[in-house]
Amino acid sequence: MTNENIAQTFALVGEWVTIPEIAEILDLKITRIHNLLSDGSLIALRDPETNVRKVPALFLNGNRVLESLKGTLVVLKDSGFSDEEAIVWLYTDDDSLPGRPIDALKDGRKTEIRRRAQALAW
Repeated sequence: MTNENIAQTFALVGEWVTIPEIAEILDLKITRIHNLLSDGSLIALRDPETNVRKVPALFLNGNRVLESLKGTLVVLKDSGFSDEEAIVWLYTDDDSLPGRPIDALKDGRKTEIRRRAQALAW
C-alpha cells in the first residue's frame, strides 16, 4: 500500500472523520472507538498528509455505526481484502447495483452486498 494508493483512496471516499470526531459523534470514549476498530466494527486508514487515522464518514449512520457494516467487513476480510481494498470496494460504483456498495448498505440492502462480497472470494 503506497502513499499514492492511499491518497487515491482518500480522494475516492471524500469525507473522512477522525477517531476523536467519531467519539464525539457517538458520545463514546476514545478507548471504545479503538475497541470498535479492534473488533472489526470499523476500519481506518492513516491520512498520508497528516498521518492521522481516519474512518470513512459514511460508516456512521447518524450517531451510530452503520449496523450492516461489521458483517460486511468480515465477509470482505474473509475474501482476502485489506482494509484499504475493502474501503475501495465499498466506495466504487457498480453498474449492476446501480451505485456503490456503501450506498446500498445505507439503504438496507446488506444481504445483496454480502452475497456479492462472498462471490469475490471464488
